[in-house]
Amino acid sequence: MTRFGDEGTETMKWREIDQQACSLARTAALLGDRWTLVILRDCFLKVRRFEAFQSRNGLTRPLLSARLKRLVEAGILTRVAYQAHPPRHEYRLTPKGRDLQPVILALVHWGDMHLAGETGRPLLHRHAACGHLFDPVTTCSVCGDPVTPETVSVEPGPGAVGTDETPYALG
Repeated sequence: MTRFGDEGTETMKWREIDQQACSLARTAALLGDRWTLVILRDCFLKVRRFEAFQSRNGLTRPLLSARLKRLVEAGILTRVAYQAHPPRHEYRLTPKGRDLQPVILALVHWGDMHLAGETGRPLLHRHAACGHLFDPVTTCSVCGDPVTPETVSVEPGPGAVGTDETPYALG
């Protein structure tokens, strides 16, 4: 297995990270730049049109176009025509894209806790079903208990490749 920077081993290049048998590495290869995450944040805030993405974030047209194209090709967004003359499209989250909501909420929560500063959180999240403001938490899908680095161990799955001396544990 290729490892990052270990003496005497090949070093993995960033452009090859999506080839690893690691779901996080493959996800980082697709979503790991700041503009893609900002675009996804805006999608969850109901921004859909190219001009709106551009005006909210100041991205150049070529950069925004490339990021949106990559998200469409990955099946995270779909491009839907809303005007025929001249042709105009909006970008909507697909079910695959909507599956990123817990990831986006977790990143927002981390930023709220560690980067918001004295003025506090810029946005609050309210649960429509109960009406309360909430913080996202990760829980076990079986027992419902909170999941923390101390309560998780990791085991090789069916997609694991080769052997690795890294212990399968988080935290």
